[in-house]
Amino acid sequence: MLKLGASTKAWQRKEGKNPKGGLNEKGRKSYEKANPGSDLKAPQPKGGKRRNSFCSRMCGMKRRNTSSKTANDPNSRINKSLRIWNCGSCSNWT
Repeated sequence: MLKLGASTKAWQRKEGKNPKGGLNEKGRKSYEKANPGSDLKAPQPKGGKRRNSFCSRMCGMKRRNTSSKTANDPNSRINKSLRIWNCGSCSNWT
């Protein structure tokens, strides 16, 4: 008998997601297994090119692809990810 949710990958379920935003190690490994050739890395909150690129991209997505309710919700997945990467205000990343 299949367990509920066993057919989906860990990166799509709660067990593969970090409660503070983004994916945890199990979620990253699951995504890499499902998508050969991908190389997901942990957040880079201290700075660098990856952080700058991530913050610019995600702030653009937040402006264009989210409702005002989601954009203002501190517990939305996008806001949690921006917080864990230390992106600060999205007005800095235009």
